[in-house]
Amino acid sequence: MLPTAKIGPYTLPNPLIVAPMAGVTDRPFRLLCRRMGAGLAVSEMVIADSKLWHTRKSRTRMNHQGEPEPRSVQIAGGDPDMLADAARQNAEFGAQIIDINMGCPAKKVCNKAAGSALMKDEKLVQEILEAVVGAVDIPVTLKMRTGWDRDNRNAKTIAKMAEDAGIQALAVHGRTRADKYLGDAEYDTIAEVKASVGIPVFANGDITTPEKARHVLTYTGSDGLLIGRGAQGRPWIFREIMHFLETGEHLAAPPLNEVEQILQEHLAELHSFYGEKMGVRIARKHVGWYLQTHDESKQFRSRFNGIEDPLEQKDSIAQYFARLRNGEVFAA
Repeated sequence: MLPTAKIGPYTLPNPLIVAPMAGVTDRPFRLLCRRMGAGLAVSEMVIADSKLWHTRKSRTRMNHQGEPEPRSVQIAGGDPDMLADAARQNAEFGAQIIDINMGCPAKKVCNKAAGSALMKDEKLVQEILEAVVGAVDIPVTLKMRTGWDRDNRNAKTIAKMAEDAGIQALAVHGRTRADKYLGDAEYDTIAEVKASVGIPVFANGDITTPEKARHVLTYTGSDGLLIGRGAQGRPWIFREIMHFLETGEHLAAPPLNEVEQILQEHLAELHSFYGEKMGVRIARKHVGWYLQTHDESKQFRSRFNGIEDPLEQKDSIAQYFARLRNGEVFAA
């Protein structure tokens, strides 16, 4: 029996959510993952300081044209008033769910007392939660880690604070801030958080296969899953997991023709969304992820990263897949 994933008044089509990832979950990627079976896709984090929103990066991060409801926008910062203001403004721009980032372990975020660094200061956490919830009349969610470090796993404490402050759902990554992305995610803390609160809890961390998805759902009792790095270069992971959860059987891997089509459409969207110059650059990392199981020698990716023209990128991908279908291994 699949859990029903709810956030405030919204019942999601299914319990699989695209985790917010800076520099990855832009609008083209969110739309692609939704098309591939995700029930919700959270935007990459928007910095809370609205004085910085005039930058190209912030403008593209706040673009939600054509996205299906509900639209969830993640905000990041360490000042309660600034976060409250960011929540209000994003709601005015069309956000239907505001997500507070207390999960990012990146140094440049944590050094500014934001992201998962906030978990060290529970008083500040409470002030932020109350300020943001009080600022908007749409659901506010919280993404966090299991704690500051392995000796200070305080996710359960913060979860109770969040529930009391009016947070409508929690996402917990099964690592501490100190762990970054090293080692294996642990799910005991997520299970404890789920057992301690009455609001929906979503599990996150190392969910890369349908079997792992089923295990984590069962083990934690969570209401759904956030999938991040497992979807990089594999946006079809959502339909694969849903099929397995519903039938207990594996969906066949997408044939090469479909992978090529998905990749070419993704490239076209990136070129269109960012403009040719930035689109070409951003496409490189996505192509690297798509081809990591094919181009094991990385020879093609190395050549692809030198291409500056969008049409040439498109043509080189077509040639690459033509050679793959012919059973050829790419050689420089």
